Amino acid sequence: MNLLILYLVLCKAMLTSFSGPTSLPVVQQDLVAHYHVITDQQLEAAVAAGRATPGPFGLYLVGIGYFIAGVPGALIGLLALITPAFFIIPMIRYLGHRIDTPRVHSAIKCLTLAAAGLLISTTAPLAADSLTTPVFILIASGTFAFLVFTQKPTFWVILGAAVFGLLGGLLGGA
Repeated sequence: MNLLILYLVLCKAMLTSFSGPTSLPVVQQDLVAHYHVITDQQLEAAVAAGRATPGPFGLYLVGIGYFIAGVPGALIGLLALITPAFFIIPMIRYLGHRIDTPRVHSAIKCLTLAAAGLLISTTAPLAADSLTTPVFILIASGTFAFLVFTQKPTFWVILGAAVFGLLGGLLGGA
């Protein structure tokens, strides 16, 4: 695969990632389904390696680049990972004194709604695939209620989901 095309695809994934896994469908569609340069297993391995290290979620792009083009691909993945951060510098300079204008407020509201729509469109298919047992549905519902009605840290959500998932597995519900 051409390194420029790889960079553009990985950059598109980073630009659609709102500090979470929302870039995964873009990467899967472009690199697995369309270009056929990696497999789903390689994508999963890159995500697992990226999540096992400290840092941003998008770090998995370095692993994907490596699977596709070796060390030069890994460098392209790293470049795609840091490119959006460099866009913010001229944006802050340009928008710094315009931040209180109605146009900027409208643009921010539009971007927020677009991000919410992207998250919903990504989450709905994932939820349909993963909410297959009563235990999983109970964990998801309880997590949602906990996050909406309390101000507790997400650590408690992760711990509670792990405990209930293990109990459900031991009782044969999962």
